[in-house]
Amino acid sequence: MSSDKLVFGQFEFTSRLIVGTGKYKDYEETRRAIEASGAQLITVALRRIKLDNPNDKGLLDHIGKTYTLLPNTAGCYNAKEAVLTCQLAREALGSTLVKLEVIGDQKTLFPDNEELLSAAKTLVADGFTVLPYCIDDPIICRKLEDLGCAAVMPLAAPIGSGLGIRNPYNLAIILEQSNIPVIVDAGVGTASDAAFAMELGCHGILMNTAIAGAEDPVKMATAMRLAVQAGRLAFEAGRIPKKLYATASSPIEGMIGR
Repeated sequence: MSSDKLVFGQFEFTSRLIVGTGKYKDYEETRRAIEASGAQLITVALRRIKLDNPNDKGLLDHIGKTYTLLPNTAGCYNAKEAVLTCQLAREALGSTLVKLEVIGDQKTLFPDNEELLSAAKTLVADGFTVLPYCIDDPIICRKLEDLGCAAVMPLAAPIGSGLGIRNPYNLAIILEQSNIPVIVDAGVGTASDAAFAMELGCHGILMNTAIAGAEDPVKMATAMRLAVQAGRLAFEAGRIPKKLYATASSPIEGMIGR
């Protein structure tokens, strides 16, 4: 297993798999799947936490306190809502590490680029470590980096679709130009999708539905953990070039008669 770390500002993790906490059948399944995933960073929608009574967190009481929480702004449709949600998270949870979502369309859940950039600018200036969910557009990703975001999180396919990596070429461009981590967020359906994203050079993957919606979430969480590790190792190792014709595994030099 690779010993290199995933770094967001002052936050460091050895696991490159980030998982969500929604859509499971109950808290016990949530806890077991998260444990199996090996994730250290987990996303939590603020609407699922009773902010008016921080001592009654429900979900957080069940999964334990060994994880770093990544509050997200799921359900926010403009910059003002997203900024307020992050500020509430800081007050209630003491968290300055946030996943920024500003949704522009209720059906596709694609982000609103203008509102996303506006919210990111405000939050960075306010001292937050911002991880923005964004479209797989190299221009938007570059602008988010220029604003001071600690990573960019382009979608691989629509949220919850399980379609896999639909545009690896855009991801490759984003990776080439970025000086901050690139985390695939949304669209991964199974372990091969996760391995492919990591083999491209992505620094990590965030997923929820692919695990929580599987027939056996705990087994899928294990598969995703191994796929992310394998994909990262393959990327670090450097694959052989693709060739049209065969190349003998055993050299022919020195063989009898030659």
